[in-house]
Amino acid sequence: MHFSEIKAQEQQNMMPTYGRFEVAIVQGKGVMAQDSEGKSYIDFTSGIGVNALGFCDDRWIAAVTKQASTLQHISNLYYNPAQTALAQALCQLSGFDKVFFSNSGAEANECAIKLARKYGTDTYGRHRTKIITLVNSFHGRTVTTLAATGQDTFHRYFDPFTEGFVYAQANDLKSVKALLDENTCAVFVEMIQGEGGVMPLEPRFVKELERLCKKHDVLLMVDEVQTGMGRTGTLFCYEQYGIAPDVITSSKALGGGLPIGACLCTERLGGVLNNGMHGSTFGGNPVACAGALSVLERVADKEFLKEVTAKGAYIQQKLAQMKGVAQVRGIGMMIGLLPRQGTAKEIACACLEQGLLVLTAKEMVRLLPPLTITFEEIDKGLEILARVIGQA
Repeated sequence: MHFSEIKAQEQQNMMPTYGRFEVAIVQGKGVMAQDSEGKSYIDFTSGIGVNALGFCDDRWIAAVTKQASTLQHISNLYYNPAQTALAQALCQLSGFDKVFFSNSGAEANECAIKLARKYGTDTYGRHRTKIITLVNSFHGRTVTTLAATGQDTFHRYFDPFTEGFVYAQANDLKSVKALLDENTCAVFVEMIQGEGGVMPLEPRFVKELERLCKKHDVLLMVDEVQTGMGRTGTLFCYEQYGIAPDVITSSKALGGGLPIGACLCTERLGGVLNNGMHGSTFGGNPVACAGALSVLERVADKEFLKEVTAKGAYIQQKLAQMKGVAQVRGIGMMIGLLPRQGTAKEIACACLEQGLLVLTAKEMVRLLPPLTITFEEIDKGLEILARVIGQA
């Protein structure tokens, strides 16, 4: 099918919920994608951080294909060795003790929210349900995770939203203290506010926040949906801040392209949600778990993570040298750049025309290349980006 046919098919049959770029991607391998007309693109998006190993990684394909030909699905009423193997690997590599599998980051965050409120009410009474998140945060698109999201633009159209969320200013401990009281059960943060414009939290604020939470037995929960699975140069981004959260959530890159989410917690919280209190038909699906285990085996390797750190530093250094770039921020290979001229969307569209896929995050151009990208491929992509920014 040609692009015009694909676009017409989408417009006729699908709800118009996405502001799509004018291209239909039909196949890919490694860092290269191809559209319906045969044009090739260097991918600096990873499907918004999902394809950590690039398109159609051979080892990932083998793991998924083997599982799909063995057992594609079984109810969670039965034990599932693909699921238990992934759970064991995640817990051993992360240092957490228990995990719940879902289908997405929003669902993983829903689990964290339920876990925090159940712990709060079990331990202190029914009043202990308030959760503090940060202004400019993003935690998902369900009614509850939209309520947890600290951006007014998301708090429209779908009233009434789930109650019990308040929003503190990032990097401002006084703002957190002003909202924390006897009703607070958790503080829920992203180490880097990705959708909010690639905004890393300040290390001092994060350490002070951890001490504050421990002092008041308020759970510290970290949304690692976009930052996890090696994206920032460690398995999870919080590791670089030297803290020990009570709960973390993961998704996106975890499945390598298949839908899966995970909510991980410490031992003391492991039994808070028990039989019948939470569940998922597809969560921990055998095929998704096989794909996730293949991803985890690769991205948790220390040498692999060193390469991610080196590639991230290289990209940021190259961007900082571009005359058309006003600011660069991020950690590892989660990077945002502020152009001196033109909007982020204009630059993203121009890059598309030149054969480079990039993302936007508010006023920033956002880069999330596959973690397996080579330095040669990085240079080719940055050459296109420099040319576009120079013409903006």
